Amino acid sequence: MTHPVLRTTATELFGVRFPIVQTGMGWVAGARLTSATSAAGGLGILASATMTYDQLVAAVHEVQSRTDQPFGVNLRADQDDVDQRIALIDREGVRVASFAQAPGERVVKTLKDAGVVTMPTIGAPRHAEKVAGWGVDAVIAQGAEGGGHTGVIPTSLLLPQVVDAVDIPVLAAGGFTDGRGLVAALAWGAAGVAMGTRFLLTRESTVPDDVKSVYLATPVTGTVVTKRIDGYPQRVIRTEVVDHLERGGRITSLPRALRNALGFRKLTGTSMRALVKEGLAMKRNQGLTWSQVAMGANAPMLTRATMVDGRLETGILPTGQGVGVIDELPTVEELVTRIVHEAEQTLARLEKGA
Repeated sequence: MTHPVLRTTATELFGVRFPIVQTGMGWVAGARLTSATSAAGGLGILASATMTYDQLVAAVHEVQSRTDQPFGVNLRADQDDVDQRIALIDREGVRVASFAQAPGERVVKTLKDAGVVTMPTIGAPRHAEKVAGWGVDAVIAQGAEGGGHTGVIPTSLLLPQVVDAVDIPVLAAGGFTDGRGLVAALAWGAAGVAMGTRFLLTRESTVPDDVKSVYLATPVTGTVVTKRIDGYPQRVIRTEVVDHLERGGRITSLPRALRNALGFRKLTGTSMRALVKEGLAMKRNQGLTWSQVAMGANAPMLTRATMVDGRLETGILPTGQGVGVIDELPTVEELVTRIVHEAEQTLARLEKGA
């Protein structure tokens, strides 16, 4: 019997046993990792932003062949075939659609009409209020400790503010790795935790072993937040590649960014017309220069170099600060079971007043 405190609004909303979410990490959260998480009782999320439509179809079917438990798909609202992808997850009965950025009111309505649970990631209370006004079902509040693109507010300050700002389930992200962290998130008012780095460092993760070894050897102080990758703050492991990017100027980095933009277009099946349309939208909505727009493809391509190809000498290693307290590679089932057990032990200790 699971402790009743671990049955939350999130477990009810997602239809899962435990309030634990594996985030949709590009190039990392494939069918194997996603299905393992869902089978273990959490919510696994496929990373579709780095997939073509056909690859997403295959990945959804593979997850379904591995488990009958609910899972999610992470989408990019600005992809030219987003409506086709939404139709797919509706047709296949996918439970959740998550987004790394605000999906936009039209996309939210399309998902709501299809009965798909919608959950964007936010980094400020005002962003949570905005998407809640659009009708999203839940949010992931990621604090500054989180990996990849991240904000500046620490999780311990962000989470209570977001919980107070909205009346929908809030998942906590940024710095969570174990059962004690899960209980802490629940104490702050969250309905569960969402973790990326902790699931990246499992046996089911397809990240190359030598890359995982670098993660395991990284201390808490071994990460840095840089804007040199794509113009946005992104937390990564400090490596020679990152130091080189930090020293380089915009003029020298722009040609590489343009090459990466074209490469990412080919890998994900994005048309040139859609790429230009996306760039124009980024310029208009975010006030970016064309050089900043071109830089936007750096993150996925430099991440692919490590997470898929294992090229540590050319790629980056997105990570949360929690990497510094992780020193082993359990199976996903072992990890989820341990987190739940630790959470139950912590709750029992608190109930005894120890």
